[in-house]
Amino acid sequence: MAQSIQESRRNGTWIFLLLTALITLPFNFLVLKSGHLMSANGMYVFGLCWGPALAAIFTIKIQGRHFSELGWSFGNRKYLVYSYLVPLSYTFITYLVIWATGLGGFYNQETVSKWTIDFGLGELVPWLAITFNFILMGTIGVIMTVTYSLGEEIGWRGFLVPELYKKVSYTKTSLISGVVWSVYHYPALIFADYNSGTPVWYGLTCFTIMIISSCFIYTWFRLKSTNLWTGVILHASHNVFIQGFFTPLTVDTGNTKYMIDEFGAGLSIVSIAFGLYFWTRRHELPARQIIE
Repeated sequence: MAQSIQESRRNGTWIFLLLTALITLPFNFLVLKSGHLMSANGMYVFGLCWGPALAAIFTIKIQGRHFSELGWSFGNRKYLVYSYLVPLSYTFITYLVIWATGLGGFYNQETVSKWTIDFGLGELVPWLAITFNFILMGTIGVIMTVTYSLGEEIGWRGFLVPELYKKVSYTKTSLISGVVWSVYHYPALIFADYNSGTPVWYGLTCFTIMIISSCFIYTWFRLKSTNLWTGVILHASHNVFIQGFFTPLTVDTGNTKYMIDEFGAGLSIVSIAFGLYFWTRRHELPARQIIE
């Protein structure tokens, strides 16, 4: 009996990956059929986001394990603060360089005008509209986005990362989880409109580099903090500041789409630098609890 339980635990990663593929299959089909990631008012993508969470929960249940293994405790609060600031930092650096070099312009007057209208506060000078939107996106926007990111993070950082770390090193855990997380996005990226208008091969390459590099950050925070909430906040902060603030604020100067967003070279390069920084701090992580 004990041997069968141990054997089941060794297969936990494969059970989780299979369940994730099966649960997300209908939502991927609906997205690809419609051709738009945000079809059905975003309900398809919400289903995709919660596929990994359901897969992790079912895997835990099947194996007779405890849900506490997913890392629900908040732990040391400073890591939650850092996980909010890190995406803001690498995103700000990326776009600042893009604006300063003319690869993209600052600021998009049409976007700022739309923000002003949406606020419903009458005429606002541009800098005030930009500041107000930054504050709203950085607070309420992040909280709202958590409902999406939590679904993925229960699966990726709650279950997959600690499961891999029982068997392989931090470096391999980051690489493997990065590949899995990238492939999970491929159907919408290749066959729908989850891109910034660049050729598929280019967007796919930049996106994959960014995701795998980012996983060195996400994995470090998950293992160091011992909770999944750092991943949730990293994920939400990343999405909000890129998609809701910096990208729409940037003016297209010709080839800007090749540099900005998750599908451009800019964020890929900066993500590599940040990933390498956390890789150099891998010695700070707790020792692996190896399961043979």
